[in-house]
Parts: sequence; C-alpha cells; structure tokens
Amino acid sequence: MTVFVDSSAWHAAADAEDASQLRASVRIEEFAGRLLTSDHVPIERWYLASRRLGVNTAETLLNRIRRGIARVEATTLADLEVAAQIREAFTGQRLSIVDRTSWSVMRRLGINDAMAFDRDFSIYRFGLNRRQAFAVHT
Repeated sequence: MTVFVDSSAWHAAADAEDASQLRASVRIEEFAGRLLTSDHVPIERWYLASRRLGVNTAETLLNRIRRGIARVEATTLADLEVAAQIREAFTGQRLSIVDRTSWSVMRRLGINDAMAFDRDFSIYRFGLNRRQAFAVHT
C-alpha cells in the first residue's frame, strides 16, 4: 500500500511545537518505503516552513525528501484540469491548489491512503455520487 503524504503531515513532523509532531513522525517512519508525495507539496512545505520554522528546518525537510523518504510524483497538465474541476464541484470550500492537485495525482495513480493533518482531506469525496473518501492516516 502506497500512502500519499500531505504538506500538513510533513509540517507536523518537522514542528516540535505542533501537537501532532510525535504522531506524524511515527506515522512517517511506519510507512517508510511506501510514501509518495506530489512535486507541489515540497515546494509548499518549504515556503511555509521557512516562514514559520526557519530556513534550516525547511531545508532539512526538503533534504529528507531528496534523500528518498518519499517518492515524488510530477503533477501533469491533466492534474491541473482535474484540480479545476474539483474547485467547481466544491465551490463552498477553500481548497488549495496543492490539495486539489494532490487528489488528482492520487486518483490517477489509484492511491486511496493519505497521511494528512488538515480537514481538507476529510472533506473531499470522489467516485459515483462523490461517496468515496480517502483513508486518512493521522
């Protein structure tokens, strides 16, 4: 089973003051070798971590990904199109482009498991009548 790692999980694992830090770190180690993220996620995480936790922490996280803790999948133009469709389907929600492209990548690759510590992964639904949800590991 491949597990998609969201930006919120990377952040929680890197932030010693985050209430989910220990849980996120344990989960990342638990799924080591089976982790996947999109190319948008490390960019978002580096930017936010550099602002909130400092550049050194942001670089440490980026280096962990570079060294292979997670496989990185490139986002395609088709994923951007699906992300636009998701925005149209969930007009009442403020879903980020990174989350929306992540969901597109997950669906394209047939990945149904995610590690996320934000509520957006529990909001998104797909499949027939949008009844299916990702299994979110927290």
